[in-house]
Amino acid sequence: MSLDANTGKTHVEEPLECNNIAVIKKNEFHLVQVKGTWKRKSGNKLNKNIKGRVSAAKIYESTMEQGTSWTVVSPIIFTYKVTESLGLLDPSNDTLLLGHIRDPQQLEALRNSISTKPLRRFVVMDQTVYNLYGCQLTDYFEAHNVLYRILPLPTTEENKSMELVMRILEEVHKFSLDRRTEPIIAIGGGVCLDIVGLAASLYRRRTPYIRVPTTLLSYVDASVGAKTGVNFANCKNKLGGYIPPVAAFLDRSFIQTVSRRHISNGLAEMLKMALMKHRGLFELLETNGQFLLDSKFQSDSGLQGDNKDAASVSTRMAIEAMLEELAPNLWEDDLDRLVDFGHLISPELEMKVLPSLLHGEAVNIDMSYMVYVARERGLMTEEEKLRIIGCMGGLELPVWHQDVTMALVQHSLCERLKHSGGLVRMPLPIGLGHAEIYNDTSDDTLYRAFEKWCDELRPSDLN
Repeated sequence: MSLDANTGKTHVEEPLECNNIAVIKKNEFHLVQVKGTWKRKSGNKLNKNIKGRVSAAKIYESTMEQGTSWTVVSPIIFTYKVTESLGLLDPSNDTLLLGHIRDPQQLEALRNSISTKPLRRFVVMDQTVYNLYGCQLTDYFEAHNVLYRILPLPTTEENKSMELVMRILEEVHKFSLDRRTEPIIAIGGGVCLDIVGLAASLYRRRTPYIRVPTTLLSYVDASVGAKTGVNFANCKNKLGGYIPPVAAFLDRSFIQTVSRRHISNGLAEMLKMALMKHRGLFELLETNGQFLLDSKFQSDSGLQGDNKDAASVSTRMAIEAMLEELAPNLWEDDLDRLVDFGHLISPELEMKVLPSLLHGEAVNIDMSYMVYVARERGLMTEEEKLRIIGCMGGLELPVWHQDVTMALVQHSLCERLKHSGGLVRMPLPIGLGHAEIYNDTSDDTLYRAFEKWCDELRPSDLN
């Protein structure tokens, strides 16, 4: 499967002028490149006979008594690929080296020149993944005559910091890679992909990078979006940016070496998308959850035939649902985001009990409580609520945690208000596979839902 996510971020069509300042003259300029030089061309419409490359950017010039003001409106467009490819480390498969190149002529030229001019690649690899696949990656590069540097790092949530970013940047600088033609490759779980993405965005202001997820959670979540980041001031992902990779290469065979708990951890993010917008995915997880855990998302059919196996179908559904939500809003200009379901109280919980809970486990505890909030608001039936909680249990996910107190819920929602434009923007499921954003959930509703959540899901030995 190959999916392209193209997104453009454009600002206002025309600049806004200050209310109490008289504008004497106002001009709109297009930008045209002729013989390597950009020139302004005035007018709302360009002459059809104009020669040269026309930019999508515009400059608006306003002359006032106080001076001149220029407003630049420049669309930003990112194109990145999300590609499934079995056997990424098989020497007969050159996807890892060349799969990010979209221009057929450039691709052919590179293939023809490899024998005389070896490719160079800098790879950051999670330490655990390196122990499992380091020799295989080395053999892959040797088979392709690649000049390489592999940097194994302990990319855990506890180490997700700027210190690790700086260590990567120091090694990248020593390797002296070409910032346009030699993408940094990140191979690991979500933490590794986030850290490397941030480092790449900082090096020479933006160096291309490739994501290769090795856990289920990063396969369906971190690999398909644009976020990069590290923890800061005891807050999850407080520092970061929105710079997508040039490509994400997904190979489900990596998941077979992941522990059962980490498979369950990834299933939480898949369940999130199912509850928010895909009833079919929910029913598939509800029916096949144990099989997916037992098989570790491996299937004999691979990517051949009609892909009717649960592993390929469920991951495809989750990825497509995620891309639908992320592609139009990569920079989170719109803060009403369904993908924030399960992420209202989980960041506070996860950091508080680190490292006892995995990310997906904390997200699921958050989702479990919010399902009770949705039920208390009358957004779903009791039967639907029980089906969701039952599905979570079938996926071997925790549904309650003793550290989730009403005080933590209230603190988390207050933090949410600070960073979400003064609105809580609470995604809540409506039945199965549909959701809306709410800003009017009362404290009384939150409290009643919390009481029922604890009464029904708290283990009996803690009562």
